Amino acid sequence: MADEMKVSFESDLPEVEGAIREAVLQWLEESAGELQSDIVRLSRRKTSQTAASYGHVVDRSRLEAFVGSNLENAIWEEFGTGEYALNGDGRKGGWVYRDIDGKFHFTRGKTPNRPIFRAFSQGQAKIQRGLELKLRALDS
Repeated sequence: MADEMKVSFESDLPEVEGAIREAVLQWLEESAGELQSDIVRLSRRKTSQTAASYGHVVDRSRLEAFVGSNLENAIWEEFGTGEYALNGDGRKGGWVYRDIDGKFHFTRGKTPNRPIFRAFSQGQAKIQRGLELKLRALDS
């Protein structure tokens, strides 16, 4: 009878997956933070309330990052209002509103500033390069 050969196999897969996951999480946090800073920089500054409202959250379980604001004005900043709405589907003819100081104003709307769109468009290549660098660093 031939001698039986025993073979054992060790897998580094859990360690490799963990290292990739941590690199991606670092990249998500860094990219979301930088995107948030760029959005703030590109925002209008009448009161700075909207600019200061932007934040970011990283969902570690889903490997997703979210950047945005919970203020209604952030939507108006991004897409515009009234006759200046991005797709031309805003209210026509203007309207009157009262500001925080109680003064009345007439407006035909607000032009879109697009801070989120512009920040992402301008930073997209840099964000992608950041992930590539994080993953390449694992090779060493």
